[in-house]
Amino acid sequence: MIVKKFIQQLFLGFRLYLTLIGLSLIFLLSYWITALFPIAVILLWSLGVVFLLDLVLLFRNPHPLQASRVLPEKFSNSDSNEVELGLENKLNIPIDYVIIDEIPMQFQKRDFELSGYLSGKGEGTLSYHLVPLERGEYFFGDLHVFIQSRLGLVRRRLSFQKGQMVKVYPSFVQMQQYDFLASNTYRVEQGLKKIRRIGHTLEFEQIKEYNLGDDVRSINWKATAKAADLMVNQFQDEKSQPIYSIIDMGRVMQMPFDGLSLLDYAINSCLAFSNIAIKKGDKAGVITFSHIMHRSLAASNRKTHLLAILELLYGLKTDYLDTDFGLLYTWLKRKVSQRSMVLLFTNFEHHSALERQLPYLKAIARQHLLVVVMFENTLLEEVAGQDSARISEVFLQTVAGKFMYDKRLMAKELNRHGIQTILTKPKELSINTINKYLELKARGMI
Repeated sequence: MIVKKFIQQLFLGFRLYLTLIGLSLIFLLSYWITALFPIAVILLWSLGVVFLLDLVLLFRNPHPLQASRVLPEKFSNSDSNEVELGLENKLNIPIDYVIIDEIPMQFQKRDFELSGYLSGKGEGTLSYHLVPLERGEYFFGDLHVFIQSRLGLVRRRLSFQKGQMVKVYPSFVQMQQYDFLASNTYRVEQGLKKIRRIGHTLEFEQIKEYNLGDDVRSINWKATAKAADLMVNQFQDEKSQPIYSIIDMGRVMQMPFDGLSLLDYAINSCLAFSNIAIKKGDKAGVITFSHIMHRSLAASNRKTHLLAILELLYGLKTDYLDTDFGLLYTWLKRKVSQRSMVLLFTNFEHHSALERQLPYLKAIARQHLLVVVMFENTLLEEVAGQDSARISEVFLQTVAGKFMYDKRLMAKELNRHGIQTILTKPKELSINTINKYLELKARGMI
């Protein structure tokens, strides 16, 4: 058993092969230059002694190195996630190391390798980053560390951390990124739409001193008389409104862009949007459907509700079947009696597809504030923007432009029937969705 373990851990270093090649050349030359033969023999014996010394340095300690892989509690889908590695050299001599980590199969990395140097009795930490593109369970294999002394003739392989698993959840990093938008003071950053607040709701918040730019119609004359200074009533957005994110899990949502499906973009956006809604005091809920009604979560603004939404979104998968909007309308009419904001994540690639579902969308819009989210095809934009040198390329650009025009036409058709619409690129979905919610809230529509 000990011999088997020794053989499994023993690897010959690259420097040993180079030395043997050099000695072979000397022995070859000694055929014509006989004086080189004794020198070659001495060098061969010296190499054997150094080889044995290197073996003793690396194998005399049964545990020459301690290594560990530290994984976060969960990974964030489509974001960069850090994996930390810790090393501790138990030997008194400095060593060089090469780390080969068995990364989960979903990443399809077969050339992962990290190398470095540790002093005698030294410690070190290093890290690398992974970007998952699918939700689910990711299994890490062994953490292999190859160590060698400064002689470099022998390498010893050590294996650690056998079998670790981490779950990949919807993008909570993206959720935290847009968390600041929940504040009452709207900030304007690059890429964020400036929202003009129209009037105010009837929910009173406080009386404050008048500042230049405040609405003079909000002056509280009784408070002004008492304070001998201009005082105004300040109002806040009406809270506790039910807001549902409805995710279409049909086959139209399986279309991929930059490694992520439209379903994953919708899930990431749903989590970020629900976080903002809850922080603004509204009730957030989630509904998933395709040809059948899948899982749903009633609207709530409890602090623990976001964790329930995260767990629900974690296991969603597309079922590749046509979506039944009539079933969704019936379910909403039966289950959601209070007028709510309904954010529907779906996609229509053809005008005929929209026409089939338009009666149901109009029926939903009569009972709720319906916002339909559709996706721009960024690949078509790339084709339409390319320079054309041949007739076939002109034809492709024309077709791409026609599809893009039809998509904008569908958005206008929905608006014409009183249905709010978001037509966005997949990567800009979260910010555009949140901005639409804040815009509708500022206009007092919810």
